[in-house]
Amino acid sequence: QVQLLESGGGLVQTGDSLKLTCAASGRTFSRSTLAWFRHAPGKEREFVAGISPSGIKIAYGFSVKGRFTVTRDNEKKATYLKMSSLKPEDTAFYYCATTGTEDSDSIAPFSNDGAFPYWGQGTQVTVSA
Repeated sequence: QVQLLESGGGLVQTGDSLKLTCAASGRTFSRSTLAWFRHAPGKEREFVAGISPSGIKIAYGFSVKGRFTVTRDNEKKATYLKMSSLKPEDTAFYYCATTGTEDSDSIAPFSNDGAFPYWGQGTQVTVSA
């Protein structure tokens, strides 16, 4: 069984930085793809970032590329999302997710939410203008 718990959300101002943490449990963590998604009211859930099991392959959503950085620490069973130059349009509930399966490091991380059966409860990020 895989469990995920996000933390680090909050209220910040435009241009600020924030770092989200997702702590995981489960035996397959180090062999599974991890991803961050976000969901804002009235919008579709959006892929933010994904990282392959060893961290060698990383993908970002178009709207955050160059501003957000995803990392993982397999020893600590955690993934991190460092968000910089935050904008009001980054306001959303942020979720981490994992496949829970043994995934290849040779392909880009999945960006479709249907590939991730395990999700955390999310953390709210609000960016004021």
